[in-house]
Amino acid sequence: MLLYPGMTALDLVGPQMVLSGLSGGSLHLVAKAHGIVATDTGLSLVATSGFDDCPPELDVLFVPGGDGTPAQMRDAATLAFLADRGARATWVTSVCTGSLILGAAGLLRGYRATSHWCVRDAVLPLLGAVALDERVVFDRNRVTAAGISAGLDLALALAARLRGEEYARTSQLVAEYAPQPPFAAGTPAAAGPATTARANAILADLTAGCRAAAESIAQR
Repeated sequence: MLLYPGMTALDLVGPQMVLSGLSGGSLHLVAKAHGIVATDTGLSLVATSGFDDCPPELDVLFVPGGDGTPAQMRDAATLAFLADRGARATWVTSVCTGSLILGAAGLLRGYRATSHWCVRDAVLPLLGAVALDERVVFDRNRVTAAGISAGLDLALALAARLRGEEYARTSQLVAEYAPQPPFAAGTPAAAGPATTARANAILADLTAGCRAAAESIAQR
């Protein structure tokens, strides 16, 4: 599971909780170097592996999204690491704008994928992916999830593939994952134009940065 400065902690923490039960102690939180990595809300996570000592053969490669996405889409070392491990990983996965980082590494060209709604339709196609408005998208061994909270959906769906549906059902119950959101505002369609406009204003820098990075890749 990749860590990088400015990532969104919730993109990773939910899936990490589910997938850690499958890993038998072999789940690696990987960054360029060992140590503390600050997320986009100031919460810090700790990388237990660096690019150099991350195992070469992975069952699951996982990339979160967040405000740091545009920088990672341009980061040669990160993209080289993902391209190398992703070429051999059994499953290549992401949550939120993490799919754009996978795309920048060349790992989504010709694959159906999703991402956060603010970048999904405008940016994923620039990276060669076919954008779908779905919560979790499986295409061969690529698995991508929509924004932030969709990470738990991805993790449970992947756990079902890895260990069986009953295992995934049990994990869901242990987590008491039974969403009952107080508002019907989890998608632009449900939230309506005014709320969507406010959300777009908050996300404007991220959206513009991701699009600029993708355009520079597309022009190469």
